[in-house]
Amino acid sequence: MLVGPVSCDRSATMVLITTELGDITLEVYPERAPVTAGNFLAHVENGDYTNSVFYRVVRMDNQPHSKVKIEVIQGGLFHDEVVDTIPPIIHETTHETGILHTDGVISMARNEPGSASTEFFICIGDQPALDYGGDRNPDQQGFATFGKVVSGMDLARAIQALPDEDQYLKEQVLIREISLITNR
Repeated sequence: MLVGPVSCDRSATMVLITTELGDITLEVYPERAPVTAGNFLAHVENGDYTNSVFYRVVRMDNQPHSKVKIEVIQGGLFHDEVVDTIPPIIHETTHETGILHTDGVISMARNEPGSASTEFFICIGDQPALDYGGDRNPDQQGFATFGKVVSGMDLARAIQALPDEDQYLKEQVLIREISLITNR
């Protein structure tokens, strides 16, 4: 089963991203993406995302040199000196999980396959170039999806529209906390 519109997956874990501008609620799919979802949920349970930030926005108008354009907002710990100390996880492709990069899907940011750890992004609109076999990266391995926004896409879109310089927000959006809501 591919994840398109809000799925209300009975095995999902509900997570709340509390920002200074409002809240975003996610369904995270540990049964479908056990490594990636497990990694994200471990960071949530450890409180690692407390006082983290949304710091990068990618829109059609701010990626002039990209042949394959995407639209996302990216968040996480942001500071490479911290991120680089956290062990990366193996790469779970969308081919393995069946969770495609559709509007509101959350995925792990990475450089190379197997380099993701804490940084994540939310898709604004459908982004098939980020799926396994997609053309955003030359390796065509795509990015590792693990959940979907079920409430708060209006906020995600508002964050994406904030002023940026070379895709980095001029004023980062504080993520006060990312917390577990409940297991269904």
